[in-house]
Amino acid sequence: MIERRNIVVCIILSFVTCGIYGIYWMVCLTNDVNTVSGDVNGTSGGIAVLLTFVTCGIYGIYWAYKQGEKLDFTKNNRGIPSSNSGVLYLILQIFGFGIIGWALMQNELNKLA
Repeated sequence: MIERRNIVVCIILSFVTCGIYGIYWMVCLTNDVNTVSGDVNGTSGGIAVLLTFVTCGIYGIYWAYKQGEKLDFTKNNRGIPSSNSGVLYLILQIFGFGIIGWALMQNELNKLA
């Protein structure tokens, strides 16, 4: 089961800890989306963070898009109407507003939990 997180607290902790909590949050988001979507072979949170660092953020852009696709797939399977979240998260990540995309992802996860 996934943990429901307070989005405001996650954002504040990410800023206060200079991004360290944001790394942890990215790991949790990845693992939670994999759990909700039933993707047992999906990239783990630790590997996603490692690949993001190694590729200087390029994998993080791809990651945001894939997270949106997985959330849309899960919502469709549950009969919940969904939009193309992957594109929204992708655009936010490209223009430097990734934390807003993370907050939107967490909001969707909180609804699906």
